[in-house]
Amino acid sequence: MFRTGPRNLITDVAGLRVGNAGDARLKSGVTAILCDTPAVAGVQVLGGAPGTRETDLLEPHNAVETVHALVLSGGSAFGLDAASGVQAALRENGIGFEVAGFRVPIVPAAILFDLANGGDKGWGRYPPYRELGHEAALTASDDFEIGTAGAGIGALTSGLKGGLGSASTVLDNGITIGALVAANPTGSVTVGRSRHFWAAPFEIGNEFGGLGYPSPLPENARQIRLKFRDNPVGANTTIAIIATDAVLTKAAAKRLAIAAHDGFARAIWPTHTPVDGDLVFGLGTGKSGITPSAVEAIDLYAAAGATMARAIARAAFAATPAKGDLFPVWSALPG
Repeated sequence: MFRTGPRNLITDVAGLRVGNAGDARLKSGVTAILCDTPAVAGVQVLGGAPGTRETDLLEPHNAVETVHALVLSGGSAFGLDAASGVQAALRENGIGFEVAGFRVPIVPAAILFDLANGGDKGWGRYPPYRELGHEAALTASDDFEIGTAGAGIGALTSGLKGGLGSASTVLDNGITIGALVAANPTGSVTVGRSRHFWAAPFEIGNEFGGLGYPSPLPENARQIRLKFRDNPVGANTTIAIIATDAVLTKAAAKRLAIAAHDGFARAIWPTHTPVDGDLVFGLGTGKSGITPSAVEAIDLYAAAGATMARAIARAAFAATPAKGDLFPVWSALPG
């Protein structure tokens, strides 16, 4: 029923480009997704500790219909500066809504907490995220790195490095859907202490190892493993974008974001906790020209959850080791 797009990245959705910027010493970074033309957007927050910019305007009852870019950033609240850098890059290129003779790019953003990950956060008076956002916007393209890249550079899961993940799905009716995620949850992406991903049933090919589920399931599969059990507050959050080339209303974009949260639940145990700021942006470029019927919408929303689950697993699967890491990478696990 489902197959990946040619890149297996969110940029398989026509009209989108992605750019990463980061600092290995800082162990943090920024990911920007740019829309070639303004795209309909929505948002759904289900975590208990979100950090956001310009998300209220995405609610269906508010006036602004479309956005020019979205930003995922590390840095906790400091990372919200990244959107200003992306906004500056867009304005320099004449992109934005014209208001009273001014160009105003609309750039909602979300952040994750990666301050306590072993990186050097002694940046002085001003954090570096505005400049990282500007760099990410200028480097946006169809192809980009996942794993230890962009907003995923400093991401951690329970016992493993997290990272930046992406995946895409092409539906039978020609609609493409893609996910982009910075996976930094307090919970675990693998089953018990094994190398098997919770997202295994949705894997296409061997995109994150092809291991399936362990058989039998380990006795500790239901064990709740937290990243920092002694002090889990403020050290987490998975932030993501789910995008499609289908024609969507703002309400439908929000519904797409809601459905994509099911992918969090399929790929992370536990998720949506009080100490996670879990958030998904929904984005519709409309480039396919297809408005899903009621039946097709069910397939679209099902694919949203499945694609997001795959992207989360791919984030940890593709992570690479670096000096000062607190946790190992998935590829270093025994077996």
